[in-house]
Amino acid sequence: MRYEVTVNDQTYMIEVNQDGKIAVDGQDTLVEFSRIGDSGLYLLLVNNESFEGLVEKHEDLWQVVFRGDLYEVQVNDERAQLMRARAHMSVPDSGELPIKAPIPGLVINIPVEIGQEVAKGDNLIILESMKMENELKAPRDGRIERISVEVGSSVEQYQTLMVLV
Repeated sequence: MRYEVTVNDQTYMIEVNQDGKIAVDGQDTLVEFSRIGDSGLYLLLVNNESFEGLVEKHEDLWQVVFRGDLYEVQVNDERAQLMRARAHMSVPDSGELPIKAPIPGLVINIPVEIGQEVAKGDNLIILESMKMENELKAPRDGRIERISVEVGSSVEQYQTLMVLV
């Protein structure tokens, strides 16, 4: 899983591999992270060097106090990055518009049917990926022309799920 981590306006790409190994900006790093008791105090081992920090979640970011300095940390995983990028794509005002899976997943709900009129922002399909439900919404007003999947289908990233006209 890849994460985009921004610490006080400096952005890092962090990848956590299947075996728990971590790469920071493409460089392998030995990291262990553990909570100390029930407080927000954490112990961080980076390449066998020990650090302690106080970590608290505040709305959409984390605040970390480390060696007396406060750092604001924002973390976005791959799924959030894909959904954010998809939300900023331009959408044609008319014509066929394929609705594609932004991530691989399992179709768990299709709350629309062929021929149904939908408004921008209406839920079109719900995908489960990485144990999270992802609502795909209509990017514009239109009518459901075709549905290419059914509930229970596994889908690949960029697979066409339905077509809006």
